[in-house]
Amino acid sequence: MSGTRTLAITPGRLTALKGLAMLVVAILALILPLIAPDPATTGMAVFTVMYVGLASAWNIMGGYTGYISLGHAAFFGFGAYSFGLMINHLNMAPGYLPFVLVPLAGLLTGALAVGIGWVALRTRAATFVIVTIAFMFMLQLLGENLVKLTGGGAGLALPYSHDWGGDFFNIPYYYAMLALAVLTIGVSWWIRRSKFGLGLLAIRDDEDKALAVGVPTRSFKLTAFVISAVLVGMIGAVYAYYVTYLYPQFAFDPLIGISMVLMAFLGGLGTVSGPVIGAVLLEPAQMEFAYRFGASRLYLVFYAAVFLIVILLLPRGIVPSVADLVHSWRRRRQAGPTAGGSRNAPASAGEEPPATAQQRLASP
Repeated sequence: MSGTRTLAITPGRLTALKGLAMLVVAILALILPLIAPDPATTGMAVFTVMYVGLASAWNIMGGYTGYISLGHAAFFGFGAYSFGLMINHLNMAPGYLPFVLVPLAGLLTGALAVGIGWVALRTRAATFVIVTIAFMFMLQLLGENLVKLTGGGAGLALPYSHDWGGDFFNIPYYYAMLALAVLTIGVSWWIRRSKFGLGLLAIRDDEDKALAVGVPTRSFKLTAFVISAVLVGMIGAVYAYYVTYLYPQFAFDPLIGISMVLMAFLGGLGTVSGPVIGAVLLEPAQMEFAYRFGASRLYLVFYAAVFLIVILLLPRGIVPSVADLVHSWRRRRQAGPTAGGSRNAPASAGEEPPATAQQRLASP
């Protein structure tokens, strides 16, 4: 009887553990520049938090709808160049004030996404992947050839604050990236638990059936596409301010888009925490490999190896795989003491079979 009581509160304990883990992570993220202020650590933290936001933003489109975009670097680069051009043309003094332009860069990126999405989302599957890549390379070529606007291959210089020197330089950008990452995760969490999110999951499961039962698939897909692009564009704007110099081949780098996808796949597509875990695991390792083997570009082999391992061994990602292990462990514990009378015994309060819970969440 005591065993049954323990089983009945297991979901609550799991929720408490998740909440405690989130609190610990949030506190560590906030105090990281205080406990490790050296530029090497804070510089890695800036890029890690940046990819937490990027992977979570990509997941809103790719993970929830199942439309895999490899061209999200287009929105990253567009947001970066939008911010750079605005700060230069407005002659804005460097410091904290230029951060107010970040939301505007995101809105401009969203306007671009409406046009791209209107065309790209008329396709599906592999065709959609190709169309998004094509748009990304189109923007890269425009960045290289519109020399009077973007500086072309010579690059676009941005002002930077001379007061932010030494160990302090990375800290404002770290907290800006952290704020955008938290915003992105919050938006992803809200979408995942809303009727809009259920509609996106229905599209991912079977778009034709979702349309048949009344889900406005075209508007839902375009909305998710634009929200994802706006968030990526804002992160690109902070990146531009951080690096202080933009080149088209780096701002519209295909590897940025591939990294978003790989991190979401590694952590778990369509989950809120999956892209966060994937970015935290992958980006520091990628930076270390790039630092040691950047000249030979062997770090790209590392990326390819990770992608193959994920596809072969963890096709659903870390979070869904761990969730399956937890559910199977709970079923084994429940089957042990109740094996004799489980056929007619009622389920404990809150004890819903995992498969049923997933089906309810995915249904429109």
